Amino acid sequence: MLTSRLFTLVLVVQPPRVLLGMKKRGFGAGLWNGFGGKVQPGESIEEAARRELLEESGLTVDTLQKMGQITFEFVGSSELMEVHIFRADDFHGEPKESEGRWLEEGKEGRAFFSEAELGREKKQICFHQH
Repeated sequence: MLTSRLFTLVLVVQPPRVLLGMKKRGFGAGLWNGFGGKVQPGESIEEAARRELLEESGLTVDTLQKMGQITFEFVGSSELMEVHIFRADDFHGEPKESEGRWLEEGKEGRAFFSEAELGREKKQICFHQH
């Protein structure tokens, strides 16, 4: 039987830019990503998204717009990863993480993954539709 864990992902957007942070540990370490993480017991999904954004970037937001949800598993794992995706267009503060940077649409080429990074993270993923 599959168990499910809740995660969040926040994309801070100022078109045509998206703020990303360098993942420092865990799955995807060394890759650029939005801000997010695990939902803690007693915490709503949106509270977790706000907390993770603050912890990882130093930013706060008044409004988070729910953009979607993806559910996936790694082949061979008995755990489903349910990721709730949010967008923030306005924020307070300056990004505190020295490795965070803005990526501008159409000017970054392969901004998210290099070929070497893709070769390092060879894990199979199965996506689930609801």
